[in-house]
Formats: sequence, structure tokens, C-alpha cells
Amino acid sequence: MDRMYRLTRHIYDATRKPYLLGRDRMIEDLNVPPNGTVLEMGCGTGRNLIAAGRRYPGARLFGFDISAEMLKTARSNVERSGLSVCLSEGDACVFDPHAVFGTARFDRVYFSYTLSMIPDWTTALAHGLSLVKDGGRLSVVDFGFCEGLGIPARALLHGWLSLFHVTPRASLETEMARLAKASGRTLTFERPARGYAQLGTLR
Repeated sequence: MDRMYRLTRHIYDATRKPYLLGRDRMIEDLNVPPNGTVLEMGCGTGRNLIAAGRRYPGARLFGFDISAEMLKTARSNVERSGLSVCLSEGDACVFDPHAVFGTARFDRVYFSYTLSMIPDWTTALAHGLSLVKDGGRLSVVDFGFCEGLGIPARALLHGWLSLFHVTPRASLETEMARLAKASGRTLTFERPARGYAQLGTLR
């Protein structure tokens, strides 16, 4: 990851904005309670946490990423934003927020275009859910399978994504439904932009 992002981290947000669809909608739908806690699993450049901080003043913001290079950009962006965000390096499958941040569980936990880059993504998803407070929410936005765009568009997009070690998760809804049933939660799931993206929430 550090090798991939050592240079691209400097232009990441500008180049990803046109095609990482649904991130702002997910943030808008977080509905963070007053003084609530928010954890991003794989925070990248910090872009989403900064957006969440501006949308929900007073929220306590936390994020981690496996890439030390991306965290350099995240810390710089957070400093420029003037917001208070706690950041750390960590692996989404095993990260212990209590040991690092002193907070064990959160009102809102989310993955934004990260599960498609995590090899053991089902473990990461289950771990993310384990960090949600009772009454909290786990949200996911990521690449979909372009059901409404046709096979050529899907082949083109997924072929291009594979160059960056990105693999859209065909069974994301099924896995979230399994976690919902096992934890007594409800799942809402959508495929916006004609299936270009997947957007799910466990609550």
C-alpha cells in the first residue's frame, strides 16, 4: 500500500472524486447523534472524516489506515481543516481502537471504498460491526457490479480497477445480510448509479 500511495496520495482526492460515488450521500445519512463518535475503517487521506466533521459539528472523529503514506496526507489535511480528528495506523481486520484511542465502540462506523481493497474483507466487515455501540450503525459504500450499465461497461471498469488491486465484492449484500441476522440488526441496501456503487447500512 505504501508503495502504491507514496506518490499518488498527493493527487488522490482530485483524481478519485469523479468515480468514488456515494461517499457524500453515506456521510449525509450517518445522522451522527450530538457529541457522537465516528470511526472510519481505512481513512485514506482523511477526506471523509473532514466532511463528516463539517456536517456534524461536535462529533468525535477517529480513523485509521494501513498505509503510513496515506496517513501523512490525512494528518496534513486534518491540520489544514482545523478539525480535531484522531488518526492512527492499523489493519482493519484486527485494529484495537481502545488500545490506541481509548474508545472501544462507536456510534457510527463506516467503510468507504476500502473493502474492495482488503483481501480478507469479510473479517474486516465483521470486525467493523463489533466496534459499533448498541443502537449504532455500520455503513459501507463501495464499487458495485454495474447491473444497469451493461457487460462492456462492467468489464472496462473492473479491468481498470484490477490494475490498482481493487476487487468489487459481489457478495457484499449477502454478507451484510448474514451479519444482520446474526446480530439482530436490520439491513438497508441499495445499488445507486445503476449498480455502479453499493451502499449498505446495518442498524
